[in-house]
Amino acid sequence: MAYVINDECINCGACEDQCPVSCISAGDATYVIDADSCIDCGNCASTCPVGAPQAE
Repeated sequence: MAYVINDECINCGACEDQCPVSCISAGDATYVIDADSCIDCGNCASTCPVGAPQAE
């Protein structure tokens, strides 16, 4: 299952650099994860200071 970033995202960008497949990008209000490219590694969730990335 892919990860998704919830509304708690503070737009810090910490998760983007930790993604090994570069599927995280800046959206309008939050960062977003491309579900088709996500490999469910959890790096984004372990890096996020507010726990915004969640397993879908």
